[in-house]
Amino acid sequence: MPYLANADLPRSVRRELPEAAQDIYRSTFNAAVDSSVHDPIEDADAHNLAWEAVKRVYVKEGDQWVRRGVLG
Repeated sequence: MPYLANADLPRSVRRELPEAAQDIYRSTFNAAVDSSVHDPIEDADAHNLAWEAVKRVYVKEGDQWVRRGVLG
């Protein structure tokens, strides 16, 4: 089931990621779910894809996620 807003994301994602990273997570998750209408994807797989998309743009430094290339 797609997430309509970042507020609908799992609490752990909302707590962990900055707003822009939540946008990436949500759009990737939704795209994975939407593209698998004829061949359903497991929610866990869609969540894994979403995390991988976030990790391409963000890196965790200490307890915070920061955009790659930005010194923290």
